[in-house]
This record gives sequence, C-alpha cells and structure tokens, in this order.
Amino acid sequence: MSAGRLSRGEALSLAVVILIWGLNFVVMKLGLRSLSPMLLGALRFMVAAAPVFVVARPLLPWHYIVGYGLAQGLGQFGLLFLGLRLGMPAGMASLVIQTQAFFTLLIGMAVLGERSHARQWLGLAVALAGLILIAAARGEGPGQMSLIGFMLTVGSAFMWASANVLGRLAARIHDYEPVNFIVWTSVVPIAPFLALAALFDGAGSVLAQLRGIDAGVGLAVLYLGLLSTLLAYSLWTRLLKHHPAAKVAPWALLVPVVGMTAAAVAFGEKPAPLQWAGCAAVLLGLVINQFRFFFSRP
Repeated sequence: MSAGRLSRGEALSLAVVILIWGLNFVVMKLGLRSLSPMLLGALRFMVAAAPVFVVARPLLPWHYIVGYGLAQGLGQFGLLFLGLRLGMPAGMASLVIQTQAFFTLLIGMAVLGERSHARQWLGLAVALAGLILIAAARGEGPGQMSLIGFMLTVGSAFMWASANVLGRLAARIHDYEPVNFIVWTSVVPIAPFLALAALFDGAGSVLAQLRGIDAGVGLAVLYLGLLSTLLAYSLWTRLLKHHPAAKVAPWALLVPVVGMTAAAVAFGEKPAPLQWAGCAAVLLGLVINQFRFFFSRP
C-alpha cells in the first residue's frame, strides 16, 4: 500500500476516469430515452462481460466476485438508472453520487481499519458543504430534482462505496488483475437485471426495446460497457489496490465538474451561481483532503 503521492501514470489514470465518468451521466440519460433502467443495466454489463471467455478468472473466493458484482453492478447502477428515470437530472446525479467519498471513508474505517486524519475530515466537510450548496440552489434544471431521484442516487453512492471497500478487501486476500476482476464481476448482475426488466417491463416490452435499438442507443451502450465500466472501473480498481480507499475515493469529487458542464451543453441544464460556488467548495475540499499527498515526495 502506497503512502506517498500518486505517480504520474496514476494521476493520468485518474484524469481519464474523471473524464469518462463525467460524460457518463449524459450518456446514461440518452440511453434511458429508449431503454428501461433494468434493460440498460443488463446491456451495459453484457458488453463489459464480453471478454469473459478469453480472460482468466481472478483467484479470489466466489463471494468477493459475486458481492462486488451485485454491489457495483445491480446496486450502484440499478439505483442510479432508476433515479435518472425518476427525475434526477444528469448534472445533479454526477454530483450527488459523489457522496460515495464519505461512505467510503466511513466503511473503510469500520471494515478495513483504515485510519483517517483531521485534515481528511475537514476536506470532506468542506466538500459536503459544497454538495449542499449545489443541491439547495434552484436553477432552471439541475436544482429541480425529485425526492425519490435524490434518495435513489444517494443509495447508489452507498453501493459504490461498498464496492470500493470490497475491491480493496479482496486485494488483501489475493493479488488480482483489475481488468479480469471487472470482466468477471460484470457477469454477475446480468441475470438479475434481465429478470427485473422482464418483471417490471414485461417480456414483450423488453423485446420491443431491443428491436428498437438504433445507432445512437447502441453507441451509448458501448460507451457504458467498454469505457465507463471496463476501462474506467479497471483503472479505478487498480488504484484502490495500491492506495487507501480514503485517499483515492475523494478524487471522484472532480467528476461533477465534468458532469455538470456536459449536462449543460447536452441538455441545457443551467446551474445557478450558488451551484457553481458549490463546485468551487467541492474542489477546495478535495485540495484540503489530499494536501499531504500533493506535496509529499514520491
């Protein structure tokens, strides 16, 4: 486990992850225009799991693979897709889901015994104040979110944090290749997603949605499966293998900056000035949280 700052390669990996995940919310909204939340989840993980026939299974107990697949797949994205369908704007979703940083810190302390510092708590408190500012402000789009959409997105954040800690806990059991881990765990949520799609939408509706997939929806599914899941989560999991969860997770607080900007361009979501002030507070909280890592020697 590294105690110093991130290497240049790791910093570049984080930048790629932040960009992919920031654009991810716009892509999800576009996909949900034609597909139900559960069917979009199934297709996303079918794409991500496609290499399973040529990728070796990680040498981990099955309960880690199944647990991570259910938490990160069915839990995080099932709840997130439902939230987006039920009134959560794309830009706001990219922000609210970053409460995963707080959940990761708390779960990491309880389960992994990771220590935290006063500086980390101060940074997270400042970032949380920024989140509250953005959520409380009322703009033309991103300030208007439904209560159920908000609650589902917070639940999604909790499941993401649980997956973060599971991935780190699995690394203590056996060293594993992150790409293999993500591919195999992506198999897990496919059947539950399909079963829920058939239950909520009906088999006829599922078939109709599949027949209606056009090039735009197909590209959205490929983006979610290949870039957002397979590439970004592999890079993210690799970072969590080598650094404390409380060190890595707060970096995802940069995702809303990309997400809200992309949503403004794609859907005309216009954050109010107070919401932009909240974004600045989120960035300040990240700097405070990571101060020692920014200035420590390699």
